[in-house]
Parts: sequence; C-alpha cells; structure tokens
Amino acid sequence: MGTAHEAVRGTAGTVRGLALDIGSSRTRVWAPGAGVLADVPSGPVLRGRLTDASPHQRLLRKVADSAFGGAAEDTVVMLCHPVLADPEQREAARRMVAGLGPTRVVSVDSARAAAAHAAPANGGPLLVVDLGAALTEVTLLVDGLVQDARLAEVGLDDLPERDGGPTAAVVDTATDMVMDLWRRDGTGAVLGALRRGVLITGGGALRMDLTGRLALRLGVRLRLANDPATSTVRGAGLLLSSTLRHPTAPRHRVAY
Repeated sequence: MGTAHEAVRGTAGTVRGLALDIGSSRTRVWAPGAGVLADVPSGPVLRGRLTDASPHQRLLRKVADSAFGGAAEDTVVMLCHPVLADPEQREAARRMVAGLGPTRVVSVDSARAAAAHAAPANGGPLLVVDLGAALTEVTLLVDGLVQDARLAEVGLDDLPERDGGPTAAVVDTATDMVMDLWRRDGTGAVLGALRRGVLITGGGALRMDLTGRLALRLGVRLRLANDPATSTVRGAGLLLSSTLRHPTAPRHRVAY
C-alpha cells in the first residue's frame, strides 16, 4: 500500500465496507482486501470543512459502485473527521456519505485512526501531531481515547514552495500546541507521551525540514508513520475491519 493511486480500482462484489478520509488536499478511500482504492485531489474543502459536497459525491459514488457492485445494502463506511471538527462539520460529511446508501456510517477522529495504524504496540499515552495541508492538529490519546487536543488553521499549503524557505509557521504552531497541552495536563500523560516519542502523521511528516526542526524544538524523538500521508485512512481501515468482524449496531439503517 505504499504508493498512492490516482485511478480507482474495481473490486465489484468483494468489498462490504469502505474507509474514507476527506482531507483539505487529498481524498483517500480504503477497502478491506484491496487497500487504497482512491487517492485523488479533494474537491472544495476549506480548512477541513466541506464547502461543496457534489464533487466528492461523484467520486465516492464511482468508488462505492465499483467496490459494492452497485448494491450498498449491508455495507459500512468508516468516516474520518478532524479531531476538533464541530457538530455542523461532522453532520455535513455524514449526510454526504449517507447519500451513497450504506447501511451504517461510523465516524472516527483522525488521531485515533492514525494511531490504530501507526501507534507503538506497548500502549501508554500517545501524542499525535498531524501536519496536514491546511490544518495542524495535536492530540493526546490515553487508553485509545482523546484526552485533549488542539487544532490550528495553518498547514503545508501556507508554506512557500519547497526551496529551503521558512517552515517556522507550522513548526512554531505545533510546538506551541504541544507545550500548551503539557502545561494544562495534571496527570503526567503528556510527559509520558513525550518520553515515548511523538507520532507524526500527515503529508508534513514527509518533509524533513519540518520534522527535523520540530524534533529539535521539542527535544524528543519523533515516530514517523510508515507512509504517513495515508496513515489516517489505513488506520480507519483497520477499525472498519474490526467493525465488519464484530457488528454492534442494528442493520438496515444509517447509524451516526
């Protein structure tokens, strides 16, 4: 699954679920047994917010029809959203996906999805820093749940072309958010997470100018996810696979 795919691969009749990550820059779709079905430029998304669902619906309709063989009954979509997305943002994305006709739509935040794919196996608190195209997110996970989080509307698209130009905006923002979590943490979880190493995901994890500078600023080891740009959708895929193996909600309705 290491490389992205611009085309959609047909798997008619073999998939009963999809994991979906709609980012500000890229939209990615993953399916059990098939991997990344689509990795294409996103339609209108402004700082993590859908501004026009139509282009996404056309893309997702094509993927869903190919994956489900034209029959969406008894299917599940695992939908990722920014950690601090507000209810209106989440509902807009859910409505768009529900329009494809799946039996269930299950939402998961991007940090938990990324951790499902790339977190170390020995447990303990985890800091996830997502360096995205238009958002920078820092999340503290404890026992697999979001304990605290910060989000800033600054990302890779705000940086100059990759010519050695300044990266201070993203690095300073991520550092400030980590330090704010630490100052406000009365449990010691942030310190424990820093000692274990900070998990870096998103397209920014591929930029050594960013990650190197961030490691120096934080003074800790960084854990770079394997193929970090797709960590969120692949982690959502793992959660989807678990859901498909152990369904808990009634069938034949959309579950939010």
